[in-house]
Amino acid sequence: MKKWLVVWTVLLLLFGCETKAPKKDVIYVVATTGQIADLVEHVGGEYVHVEALMGPGVDPHLYKATQGDIQKLSQADIIFYNGLHLEGKLGEIFTKMSKTKKVVAVSEAIPKEKLIEIDGVYDPHIWFDLDLWRYATQKVRDELSAVDPKHKQIYQKRAEAYESQLMQLKEEAKKEMNAIPKKQRVLITAHDAFHYFGRAYDIEVVGLQGLSTDAEYGLKDIQELVDMIVDRNIQAVFVESSVSKKAIEAVVEGAKQRGHHVSIGGELFSDALGKKGTEEGTFIGMYRYNVKTIAQALKGEGR
Repeated sequence: MKKWLVVWTVLLLLFGCETKAPKKDVIYVVATTGQIADLVEHVGGEYVHVEALMGPGVDPHLYKATQGDIQKLSQADIIFYNGLHLEGKLGEIFTKMSKTKKVVAVSEAIPKEKLIEIDGVYDPHIWFDLDLWRYATQKVRDELSAVDPKHKQIYQKRAEAYESQLMQLKEEAKKEMNAIPKKQRVLITAHDAFHYFGRAYDIEVVGLQGLSTDAEYGLKDIQELVDMIVDRNIQAVFVESSVSKKAIEAVVEGAKQRGHHVSIGGELFSDALGKKGTEEGTFIGMYRYNVKTIAQALKGEGR
């Protein structure tokens, strides 16, 4: 009952809202995450005005739309979201809105056989495989071109330029990850956000929580992870900017009680970008920052 009340409230807000977005000679885009907003800005350039619902440090798995968000969504020419249940609680809203406006999941462009499936669910953290993010780039290009065909060639050129940057970044990341001794290539984080990253660069990935931060974890999960860290003499674990540090800190403390020192190798950006104006505030900057942080910690530099 509560679920339907929420949906009904959303519809009232959507269709009862009198405020209109100012008409401009640009496409007004609302994106869910910073990663997608950054992508749309690269492809659309001056012909798009993009707003991201989720800022730095925001967890999309647990995000709840505000009345202001609904207003922005209702005014958008296009809504871009990740899909694969990343934005869990927004799913119903997008389903309703798709009946009256263009709502696009960038993950739709990715062939299903290229996705990682865990316990019958597709991993939504597709941006960590830069080959998959190229599919998302092409999806954005095609959707912008459909809405604004007169600038199709511009979107095509900008998308190609961005894909080139992504492939250059991929080569940089490969070089950094290959420099880590094979035995030390174990990436332990709060939740399972890095499986695509691990697959791309041959790194073992272990998350305390599941694919969503909505997943429960308990003392048994912490103890099992501590056992693994101690048994394999792992030296570093990582916290995430959009996830509470408490769980990983409990793992570090558990290892300490067993006489094993494991350090926090740094803070990674998993489900959200960093602050505007910083290196981590762009997708490529965030990705490069993560790569450097992981490489330094797993190689034992700075300890």
